[in-house]
Amino acid sequence: MTTPRKTRVAIVFGGRSTEHAISCVSAGSILRALDPDQYEVVPVGITREGQWVLAGDDPASLAIVDRKLPEITAGSGSAVVLADSQLIVRDPGAGVSSLADVDVVFPVLHGAYGEDGTIQGLLEMAGLPYVGANVFASAAAMDKEFTKKLATVEGIPVGPYAVLRAGVSLSEADKERLGLPVFVKPSRAGSSHGITKVTDWADLDEAVATARQIDPKVLVEAAIVGREIECGVLEGEAGGAPDASLLAEIKVGDNDWYDFETKYIEGGGYDLPADLPAEVTRRIQEYAKRTFTALDCAGLARVDFFVTADHQIYLNEINTMPGMTPTSMFPLMWAATGLEYPKVVDRLVRTALRRGTGLH
Repeated sequence: MTTPRKTRVAIVFGGRSTEHAISCVSAGSILRALDPDQYEVVPVGITREGQWVLAGDDPASLAIVDRKLPEITAGSGSAVVLADSQLIVRDPGAGVSSLADVDVVFPVLHGAYGEDGTIQGLLEMAGLPYVGANVFASAAAMDKEFTKKLATVEGIPVGPYAVLRAGVSLSEADKERLGLPVFVKPSRAGSSHGITKVTDWADLDEAVATARQIDPKVLVEAAIVGREIECGVLEGEAGGAPDASLLAEIKVGDNDWYDFETKYIEGGGYDLPADLPAEVTRRIQEYAKRTFTALDCAGLARVDFFVTADHQIYLNEINTMPGMTPTSMFPLMWAATGLEYPKVVDRLVRTALRRGTGLH
């Protein structure tokens, strides 16, 4: 009797963005979650300089240990190139060899060059199925300006904001409209990199300069006094409507916002499920699914909201490849909903394979 061939999954992680380390940690968690009896995993790391390497498959090497963040370097493994739906390995000692065809790619890349449509375009050209949103949805969700514009068209409320393109400063009219405090952030970034809370307009230029170190386009957002609520969304089974998880409320403690240290190093506090009236919970879940659909997303997303004391709801952002680390809210919310991490990962791979390649 012939043993069925395992599904070959290439996990691509690391990358050139400021979220390199968190991508590595997410990949380690996915490596642990994929059933070895069902899946054959090919771990492909991308260095900060953009070199692809065949990385090791030990999840422990991709964990945060004693506050030290993991990293993919040129010496992490043999060089890899993607061609004709195959991973071609170039080893200086053994020459060139080809791995068997890859069935699906899991691009666990957060931020620029991974969550913004770039690798999605490469995979589309290579004819490879992949987990997550397509080129357009990835780019639109990564850019907070266009996320807000598309959400507004769909009737999903967003807070007051202004967009500062390269060389543009905040006008006096916008200062009056937004008021203080404001949050200044790169339009296309994640993991809270480059964000500054401004309580005095005299500090605005410095905050904008900090954000522009990551992205020349900057958002200035009015601070919304409220609770930070997150919702996980999964593509529907068999092409059906998307599903929403239970909600989580993020507790930022003494911090002004949910920053990088709180998320990944200290381990932020949260309430899961969030203590909200049933009707408010239902509205947020509905807004999350509508945002997912409005941006033409696929696979997965984490959608973040602010909820004021009088239960006004405002969309904050959507992440089309949210963190998948042991402390990340996306897998925690789905576990609380009844779908444990291995089942979430299995569902993501299966829906990607069903969807195949091309526009989806």
